[in-house]
Amino acid sequence: MTTRNARIGLVLFAVYLLLYGGFVLMNTFAPQTMEATPVAGINLAILYGFGLIIAALVMALL
Repeated sequence: MTTRNARIGLVLFAVYLLLYGGFVLMNTFAPQTMEATPVAGINLAILYGFGLIIAALVMALL
């Protein structure tokens, strides 16, 4: 049971690391993309950030 939980934890960590890494890389190398306002005048950086928070909450419930 412990190794199963550890494996699941590592997978969830890797998923979140990829999501967060994408956020950091987009802000670093494509800031003009993150300035785009796709929904109601809210820029993509804010939407992506809220998405990261929601993803963390969802993964915490798994």
